[in-house]
Amino acid sequence: MPRLSRRRLVQADDSPAGLELRLGNLGRRTFQPTLRPADLRVGRGVRMHWLGWIVVLFAFIEGGWLAYDGGHALVTGEYVTPSSGEYAGQLGPWSKLVSAVGIDPRSTLMKSIHLILGLVWVAMIVPFIFRVPWAWRGMFICAVAGLWYLPFGTLLSVIQIVLLLLRPVRASASIPR
Repeated sequence: MPRLSRRRLVQADDSPAGLELRLGNLGRRTFQPTLRPADLRVGRGVRMHWLGWIVVLFAFIEGGWLAYDGGHALVTGEYVTPSSGEYAGQLGPWSKLVSAVGIDPRSTLMKSIHLILGLVWVAMIVPFIFRVPWAWRGMFICAVAGLWYLPFGTLLSVIQIVLLLLRPVRASASIPR
């Protein structure tokens, strides 16, 4: 780290959220860094643990598919399903789960749930990347809300929940441990 006479910036408790400014023997003052326009420049990069980038990838895959499939179903009237083979025209295992709860899988309500959850999830990616304090919680809520989407959505959601609870991801997300 660069040193300017007796003043220097250091990380507090290995947390990217809190920085300490040490001024000789005057003690410590903690402050929260703010996001400046210079931080948003293309190619600047965002410090996030590599496990956080896996969360981003899985959120994009699952949220993007939910948004696409829900939007497609609302516009055309049908979800994307296999066009040939043994499972032609059939919905995935998630349809049995939502039917058991009392929601018709082909209803406008369920199509809207697909679309809204997917859009919110994809929208949460940007604040999560830029470490907005509430974004970790939003990603966690989206991952929990996606557990019903059997089988692949459930698998991706479980992985995201586990990764979000790991200390390196929590620390890089600027939330308390």
